[in-house]
Amino acid sequence: MKLSVVIPCRNEIIHIEECLTAIFASEGISNFDTNVFVVDGQSDDGTRALIQKLATLNPKLHLLDNPSLTTPNAFNIGINQRDFDYLLIVGARHILSNNYISKCIEVLKSNENIWCVGGSLINQYTNSESQIISKAMSSSFGMGLGNFRTLSKSAYTDTVTSPMYPKKVFDTIGLFDAQLTRNQDDDFNFRVLKAGGKIWFEADIELKYYVRNTFKQVSKQFFQYGYWKVYVNKKHKTITTIRQMAPPLFVFYLLLSPFIFLIPFGVFWILLSPNIFYLILLLFFSIKYADHSITNFLGLIRSFVTLHLSYGSGYIRGILEFFILRKSPSIKQQVLTR
Repeated sequence: MKLSVVIPCRNEIIHIEECLTAIFASEGISNFDTNVFVVDGQSDDGTRALIQKLATLNPKLHLLDNPSLTTPNAFNIGINQRDFDYLLIVGARHILSNNYISKCIEVLKSNENIWCVGGSLINQYTNSESQIISKAMSSSFGMGLGNFRTLSKSAYTDTVTSPMYPKKVFDTIGLFDAQLTRNQDDDFNFRVLKAGGKIWFEADIELKYYVRNTFKQVSKQFFQYGYWKVYVNKKHKTITTIRQMAPPLFVFYLLLSPFIFLIPFGVFWILLSPNIFYLILLLFFSIKYADHSITNFLGLIRSFVTLHLSYGSGYIRGILEFFILRKSPSIKQQVLTR
């Protein structure tokens, strides 16, 4: 049985060795003809030298170049390297549980209707800011109901992270869309569902994910998520998930809020109610996850607001550029946020 593992990478010297170690230490990995491809986007922090060193010790590890620097191109370069029966995509900051690979293959073998499987995301942090951010990103209020980041039981879903696919998926729907700097996985998995396949979230496997270290990085990351989500919607001529609409609608409402003060007093309170409702939820969930710490409480407020406003603002920017101005994706929004 042939297994390919594709890792898109750029300047990940802090995490890449831990990522690779977890893959090669996986349960039953020796039972597969496994090749791991780190597709590097011109790293300049020592990542390339480290991978080259590790590759001399392990003939199953390969370093490939990604001159375009974009994630979907990295995926496609790795996919095209070798024939395979199953292909796993792993983020360079993702640390797989020991049973991740074997369980994914077990699930795919057990049900031919499942075309994609992934596991629980356990957010990790490296400083006080990322610790607070990780709390917000682990909550349904931060990420939305039904998001794979907040699921706790195995179930069908609309997308997963670090997904494994059988070869037939690529034979059926092709490769990843190279035009998508962000949300290429959302686009691909939407095509999986459209083609009749199903996506399975498996709660018995997990991966650690090192979140961005600063609010600035997270803000840029989620702005791009919202921005590129609109591009995916335009491509497929549909809204791919209902929960994606909450942040942009809220941001649009906030932009119109100043005009509420021009409304008669009785109607004023009705129109102001969404703001009040959001504030109540913000305070409730910030208290819930603060662990009785004022610092955590204030940090969670900042985290939730950053996630929601960044995504919503990016989404509105996408609507303006892609639907109203009929523009192509901005070069600025193709720059990586790390």
